[in-house]
Amino acid sequence: MKIITSSKDLTKKTFKGCTIPTIGMGTFEMTGMECRTAVRDALEMGYRHIDTAQAYDNEGEVGTAIKEAGIDRSEIFLTDKIHFGNLRPEDLKESFRNSLVKLQTDYIDLLLIHWPSPNNVPLKETIDAMYQIKLSGGIRHVGVSNFTPELLKEALTYENIVANQVEYHPYLAQTELLEMCSNFDTFLIAYSPLARGEMPENELIAKIGKKYGKAPAQVVLRWLIEQHCVVAIPKASSKEHRKDNLNVFDFELTEDEMLQISNLEKGMRTIDPDYAPNWN
Repeated sequence: MKIITSSKDLTKKTFKGCTIPTIGMGTFEMTGMECRTAVRDALEMGYRHIDTAQAYDNEGEVGTAIKEAGIDRSEIFLTDKIHFGNLRPEDLKESFRNSLVKLQTDYIDLLLIHWPSPNNVPLKETIDAMYQIKLSGGIRHVGVSNFTPELLKEALTYENIVANQVEYHPYLAQTELLEMCSNFDTFLIAYSPLARGEMPENELIAKIGKKYGKAPAQVVLRWLIEQHCVVAIPKASSKEHRKDNLNVFDFELTEDEMLQISNLEKGMRTIDPDYAPNWN
C-alpha cells in the first residue's frame, strides 16, 4: 500500500518549505466567462489553490477572477505551467513575463514545466532559466509536470524540484512516482483525479461513500489526500461540485478501504497526447 500520511490536518501539506492546499481548483478546458466565474466562485467559497497553464488559454480569466474575488494575493497558491514550445531559456522568460501580465500578478507560487520537451531542449537549461526567475522573485517554487520517474530523477539532480503534477486516480497507479516523491519529500499533484468522470460511477466507491454520507467523488479525493505527498486539483464546472470537492476533511477512510480503492487500478490513462513521454 502507498505511504499513508500521519497528519491529522489534511487541508494543506508542506514539503521543502512549500505549503500547498491539498484540494485545488483545476481549470483545464475551462475558458472565457465559464472559467472566470468558476475561479471567482471557488475562491469565494474557500479554495486557496488555483491551477492554470499557458496551454489552457485562460490565464487572463484566472487573473481577473482572482482580482474580482478580493482575496489577498498572499493567501492564494497559484500554479502556472510553461508550454513545451517555450522551454528554451529566452522563450521561457518572455512567455513567463506575458503570463504574469495576463494573471495580473507579480509572482507565481509554483511554476511547472508542463510537458517534457518533445524538441530535445536540454532539461538543465530550462530549469536553470526557471531558477534565474526564482532568484529575481518571480517564482516562489519550481516543479515539473507529466515527468516519468526517470525524468523526475534527472530533474531532482539539478535543483530543488518541489512537485511533479501527473494524472493520478484509482484507475491509474503511480506506484514508482509515489515512492520517489515520498523519498524526496516532493509533492505529487494529481490532475484528472476523478478519471474525467469515470471514478464516480464505480460501485465500490459509491458503497464506501454511502457509509460516510459522501458522494463518490469525495471518497476518491479523500483517498488521494490521505496519501503522504499527494494533493489534488479536480476541475468542477458546477457550484455544487466545487463545494463537494472542498468538503472532504470531516471523514477518514480506513486502511482496508484505502487498499480496496487502490486495487481498482487498471492502467487507465485519460490524458495521453502525441507529445507525451514514453510512460513505460
